[in-house]
Amino acid sequence: MIRIKICGVTSAADVRAVAESGADAIGFNFWSKSKRRVEPAVAAELARELPAFVTRVGVFVDEDRARIEEIAAEVGLDVVQLHGSETAELARSLSRRVVRGVRARSASDLDGVEAYGASAVLIDAYHPDAPGGTGLRADWALARTASRRYPVILAGGLDPSNVAEAVRVVEPYAVDVASGVERAPGVKDPDKIRAFVERARAAFEEKRKSS
Repeated sequence: MIRIKICGVTSAADVRAVAESGADAIGFNFWSKSKRRVEPAVAAELARELPAFVTRVGVFVDEDRARIEEIAAEVGLDVVQLHGSETAELARSLSRRVVRGVRARSASDLDGVEAYGASAVLIDAYHPDAPGGTGLRADWALARTASRRYPVILAGGLDPSNVAEAVRVVEPYAVDVASGVERAPGVKDPDKIRAFVERARAAFEEKRKSS
């Protein structure tokens, strides 16, 4: 079954929309420069509103290990997503499961990801100044090749209009969306979230039945 993560959630209305859509995971962004940054105390309140089986993911960029652990405990995170230049040693030292985020331009950008001991690798579009959330489309061919080696979470430029094609082409473990289901940065659109989830699942089922 395809897994679906809605990232960059900042409000109670967003949380309700994600929960009602049937998405598998929700992402709270703690990077200081993100348009979708949320304070840990606010994220903790929002996390308490989620159904028990929705995975809580925290997105970090070059954050101190102690601070990551502190926020993870406060919010009740299930997974830590590392999207900066964090070392494999830091990743392996964390008490939560890890997703390694990579802004991939070529296969060489994925060299060494196995050393992180990550549960999955998130492949996002490359941008020189931003670690994610740009709306740029990731390299699907690269992601498809990587998906034969380890669980790949496809991000970057996904929205309700192209997620079905992405699922069919890349065959990822999961898909991740932020800007593609928004009305404005940090403000989610419930209808777009619902359409994204429905189309991703339908494409997965269609692919599964045709295999």
